[in-house]
Amino acid sequence: MTDRAPAVFLDRDGTLIEDPGHLADPAGVVLLPGVIDALHELTRLGYLRIIVTNQSGIGQGFFTEADFAAVQAELHRQLLVHGITIDAVYHCPHRREDSCDCRKPGTAMHRQATERFGIDLARSWCVGDRPGDLLPARTLGAQAILVLTGDGALHADEAGSLGFPVAADLRAAVALLTVPR
Repeated sequence: MTDRAPAVFLDRDGTLIEDPGHLADPAGVVLLPGVIDALHELTRLGYLRIIVTNQSGIGQGFFTEADFAAVQAELHRQLLVHGITIDAVYHCPHRREDSCDCRKPGTAMHRQATERFGIDLARSWCVGDRPGDLLPARTLGAQAILVLTGDGALHADEAGSLGFPVAADLRAAVALLTVPR
């Protein structure tokens, strides 16, 4: 029996909150339906809750690291009202053409979290609304689920053809975590 905890690596925009594109204003943080229940259930099930998010708007000059931090602070405030905490947040500020390993589908953010928390990757999941959110699971030896929120509906066929299960939203995705595979 392992004492290492599993994690759910959560995309932020389109998975936890609405995605207006390059969110720089904390007033734009709107939790998606079912997120509160889903995060409570992840806590109950013993999963670490880790946000891994591409934020290329920083590298493109649409917003700053301070803007990103302000949006994160508002997200954390809204979750804390419901007694929910996020264990860690990792973000990639680079543009796609920067070819870094932290930008999903790269795995540097996931590996940083794994090293910090001693995560059991074999029992962990990646959840997001784009195939790039899910592909790290293959490299890491984890599993993944696409949610239809955000841009998920646009990518459902692709995710299915890649063998990833699809769920209506984060609450439905969390329900799939408990289904034996």
